[in-house]
Amino acid sequence: MAVKIKLKRLGKIRSPHYRIVVADSRTRRDGRAIEEIGKYHPTYNPSVIEVDAERVAYWLGVGAQPTEPVLAILKKTGDWQKFKGEPAPAPLLVAEPKKARPSFEALGGDDEGKGEAITQKKKADKKDEAAAESSSSEPTEA
Repeated sequence: MAVKIKLKRLGKIRSPHYRIVVADSRTRRDGRAIEEIGKYHPTYNPSVIEVDAERVAYWLGVGAQPTEPVLAILKKTGDWQKFKGEPAPAPLLVAEPKKARPSFEALGGDDEGKGEAITQKKKADKKDEAAAESSSSEPTEA
């Protein structure tokens, strides 16, 4: 039985998530797997790659063959170079934690009211204006 290390697709239509699995080469892409050994989320920025290095080394040692996409992932994580005895690649990018936004008080904001509103008040409705004009234009008899 030929064993492959391949990607198992999960997720919605336009947001794929993959699991790196060890499976029989005759099974379908999303079929039953022998073992899950990692995750790959390509849509995140930077992409998320989590691989169990010990299990990858074991499966490569017993003869499992990685598919081309998995081979590219293993080369980025350095597991393939470790298996072949080559020098390790440069470290992967890690997402920086989001910086907290400064608070209102830190920006020098006051809690006191400033008084009046800055925006101008709207003019009276047209109906009110027309009524005011008609009443003022009528002549008064004495």
